[in-house]
Amino acid sequence: MNIVILAAGTGKRMRSALPKVLHPLAGRPLLAHVIDTARTLNPTRLVVVVGHGADAVRAAVAAPDVQFALQAQQLGTGHAVQQALPLLDPSVPTLVLYGDVPLTRAGTLKQLTDAVGQQGYGVLTVTLDDPSGYGRIVRDARGKVLRIVEQKDATPEQQAIAEINTGIIAAPTGQLAGWLASLKNDNSQGEFYLTDVVELAIEAGIEIVTTQPDDEWETLGVNSKQQLAELERVYQRNVAEALLVAGVTLADPARLDVRGTLECGRDVSIDVNCVFEGTVTLADNVTIGPNCVIRNATIGAGTRVDAFTHIDGAEVGAQAVLGPYARLRPGAQLKDESHVGNFVEVKNAVIGHGSKANHLTYIGDADIGARVNIGAGTITCNYDGANKHRTIIEDDVFVGSDTQLVAPVRVGRGVTIAAGTTVWKDVAPDQLVLNDKTQTSKPGYVRPVKKKS
Repeated sequence: MNIVILAAGTGKRMRSALPKVLHPLAGRPLLAHVIDTARTLNPTRLVVVVGHGADAVRAAVAAPDVQFALQAQQLGTGHAVQQALPLLDPSVPTLVLYGDVPLTRAGTLKQLTDAVGQQGYGVLTVTLDDPSGYGRIVRDARGKVLRIVEQKDATPEQQAIAEINTGIIAAPTGQLAGWLASLKNDNSQGEFYLTDVVELAIEAGIEIVTTQPDDEWETLGVNSKQQLAELERVYQRNVAEALLVAGVTLADPARLDVRGTLECGRDVSIDVNCVFEGTVTLADNVTIGPNCVIRNATIGAGTRVDAFTHIDGAEVGAQAVLGPYARLRPGAQLKDESHVGNFVEVKNAVIGHGSKANHLTYIGDADIGARVNIGAGTITCNYDGANKHRTIIEDDVFVGSDTQLVAPVRVGRGVTIAAGTTVWKDVAPDQLVLNDKTQTSKPGYVRPVKKKS
């Protein structure tokens, strides 16, 4: 089977310089969702017809299994499919999809192609309460399809028909090429409609097969930001329902956004307004507090992530505690039972088993051993203005508050660093390190007061 995806439209109602099919749904281009679904059907050829913003569309979805056909002028859906014909295998049927209709299930498409077989002509239709704006399926008294009439060309009686054309068709490729060549554009839009091929197929003695999806939203397309927002909610609702069925506790299924893949173990709990991006894995008994953003991360069993924590490209062990207001940047690795508290940032660093940094701290380009306590206001000074350097803190070190560790530096096992110390030389194990300081007190001091105006 060939699959052709039409993605050449301008999307004027989007009111955006971005090509319509590249607008994001769940964090990925609309077209990417359609391509993913197409791949599940194992097509012989997969062709995307591009036009408006062709270079940007190619760049966004380029892959070894995707070919592109250019529709230089947007002269209708029939004309668009014509541009793909030279890239198709004429010995197998062709399925036509749309780059702005992202939520059609693979099972729905397979049902259509199975019903059509190798030589039939099939149309995916849906019955709507309000069919306004869509092409109507016109049938005879026996229920056979006679034609598809576009809204602007329909009579009042035809406009009353509730069954509409989704635009998704399956047809024998060799005959489709001939039918497309015979299309005329004598309609209100002056375009070559793919829908007109139905009548040519009927004239050739082919009975039109129709199937319908399980859910109306599978056929909804995007022509405006309003419609895009509606489909985003449909997508997220489906994700939330799947998570609930799998046993995940969601404080409010309507306040969850998954923009990628979220895998959850048993007894996972997710509070409101959380965003998951890329590939995220939550092990058993993980608890995610409200307003967290987690991207491309794995979180171990029993870990608690408190409110407003941001995790990006990090690996967190079991029974850890994060946040609130913590930030893990790419390369952060937190071992089991570690704690990273409020307003602590970790980047490209390892926090060892049972180690804690609970307050107002930056740890970058560092290897922190086990059972290390890092006081509030500690900074690893890892950048000299040109290059990054690494800080190494061995097991059982106590780092006092307001400490600066100037990399490259190594702090030996069991060292105690006094508060307010700048460490710029390696420290041997089991020592106390501090900077000499002088404290002066002046008795009888009177604090200045503001003069009244």
